[in-house]
Amino acid sequence: MNNPLQPRPKQDGRHTPSLWPVWLVAPGALLLVGAAAFGLYHGAELLLSSEATGKKPVGVQDVIKTTVTVLTLIGAVLAALYAYRKQLLDEGTSHRADATQLTERYTKAAEQLGHEQAAVRLAGVYAMARLADDWPEQRQVCVDVLCAYLRMPYETDTTAPAFRHGEREVRLTIIRIIRDHLQDPTATNTWCEHNLDFTGATFDGGDFSRSNFSGGQVSFRRSTFSSGEIDFGLSKFSGGLVDFGGSTYSGGQVDFSHSTYSGGGVSFNGSTFSGGQVYFRGSTYSGGQVSFNVSTYSGGQVNFSHSTYSLGQVNFSHSTFSGGQVSFDGSTYSGDTVSFEYLRIQPAAAIRWGPFPAIPVNEP
Repeated sequence: MNNPLQPRPKQDGRHTPSLWPVWLVAPGALLLVGAAAFGLYHGAELLLSSEATGKKPVGVQDVIKTTVTVLTLIGAVLAALYAYRKQLLDEGTSHRADATQLTERYTKAAEQLGHEQAAVRLAGVYAMARLADDWPEQRQVCVDVLCAYLRMPYETDTTAPAFRHGEREVRLTIIRIIRDHLQDPTATNTWCEHNLDFTGATFDGGDFSRSNFSGGQVSFRRSTFSSGEIDFGLSKFSGGLVDFGGSTYSGGQVDFSHSTYSGGGVSFNGSTFSGGQVYFRGSTYSGGQVSFNVSTYSGGQVNFSHSTYSLGQVNFSHSTFSGGQVSFDGSTYSGDTVSFEYLRIQPAAAIRWGPFPAIPVNEP
């Protein structure tokens, strides 16, 4: 929380001078003028009274002095009001200059993101991220632009006509910048409580490790994790809603190992695990709701081993295990934390249940 008794901090990228808030300066100036007027008034009164003790009429010179004093005080008040108004106008002009400059920076960064050359697009990524830090009022807009870039069609096949050289580096840079802004929820430039929309994006790598999903809405709905290494390890899901619903894991390695789920909601409903390796091992489920309902496990490896289920609700109901390998070995749970109702398990599926009790299964 900002201290109202401190001058406004200077922000990078802005031109507004470091001024005391007007609402604090103006009343303070009026109070000082009032106190000075009160003192001068009583001083003049005592002076005139002492000179009139001998029943002599007050001299014209004394009256003139008193009048001049009063006029001077009035002038001081008017000058303070004028200064107050001038400061308001100056601040308004500065804010308009700020808005113009920030808008120009936004336009330039957006143009760079659409450039044909990957190096220019990279410059646009860094420019947009810096602008988000400098422009809290429009930070969400800048974040939305970076997320929208990841949602654009992306060709991972190097032999395809639509493949763009350097595009993968641009996308990995965006992911890394977003990750860096999700590390500390208390930082002044944090993006933890902002919405992040990756709906339908294609990921062939990226580092989201140690991210704090503590607020806002984060969507990976219908995203495709097709190759490379995508790291969510040691992340904390403590608030808001993180939605991986309908996502596809068809190759590469996606790692959620040692993550903590202590609040909010995380949904993998309707996801398809058809290839590659997906790790949830060593995770802690101590609150909130984590749902894998109606998911399909048809290939690859999905590892939930050595996890702890102590509070909250983790739900695997109505899921289908038709192939691949799924492991819950070494996990611990308490009460009704985990639900495996109405599963469909086919012989081709290799499942290691570990310590879980008998699983109610609907045979295919």
